[in-house]
Amino acid sequence: MHLADSPAGRRLTAALENLSVTFRGMTADPDEHNCECHWGSPEELSLLKTPDVELEPDLLRRTWQAIDWTDHPAVLRRILPQFATALVAGRAEPLFGPEEAGDSFARGRWQQWPDEQADPVREFLHAWWVQSLTDPDAAVPAHQVFVTCAEASGTLGPWLADWEEQTGQLSDRRLAEAAAEWEYELLGESLPWSVGWYEHDEEELRAELVAWLLGHAATRLRESGAPADLQHRIRLLGLTGADRWTDPHWPGHRY
Repeated sequence: MHLADSPAGRRLTAALENLSVTFRGMTADPDEHNCECHWGSPEELSLLKTPDVELEPDLLRRTWQAIDWTDHPAVLRRILPQFATALVAGRAEPLFGPEEAGDSFARGRWQQWPDEQADPVREFLHAWWVQSLTDPDAAVPAHQVFVTCAEASGTLGPWLADWEEQTGQLSDRRLAEAAAEWEYELLGESLPWSVGWYEHDEEELRAELVAWLLGHAATRLRESGAPADLQHRIRLLGLTGADRWTDPHWPGHRY
């Protein structure tokens, strides 16, 4: 996989290489098992208990999507270098949305790992997120990377802070794309993605995203010349009840 020769591209390349070094030799628990009918064969399971063997793409997908591992953190550490590379290349192929990949990170409780393991994961997520904002050839849309990172960490703050630091034209365009992607659900009082990990507070995440869109993002959309109707839809997030849906700029959404 070739990444752009830019600061963000070089940072992401280094982060991926660091994951490979950090998690080299990792395996699933020797006693790990899964349903042969729904997950895969004993031969495939044995590969997770063998270090540094690349998995076929379908096996990799089934592995990170499975929610019933006895020791999900160990499974995640085993597949993490290949999983991260697949994510960056847009080859992870979630069934329902980018939040699925983030949920796999969350189930692994990576933030509770020792610093020498957690720090490379955190750096990978930040590097991938910044790359999606600054590389015109990024394989995954920025708003999808944002959702993956948010679900992986259970918080929006670090990713919104990165966005505020990236002030170029491309990052502004990614902001307008994300706002257009999210406004329908947000105006219907819903988070624009599904929260799958029980420890994450959906309403808290929605409120934080709305507050940021009404503050930093609204100013930035205006200054960068985003479409007027999009700016109005974000403005409407600050209204409630009849004030919202009787506003002359209400887009006519039905829920």
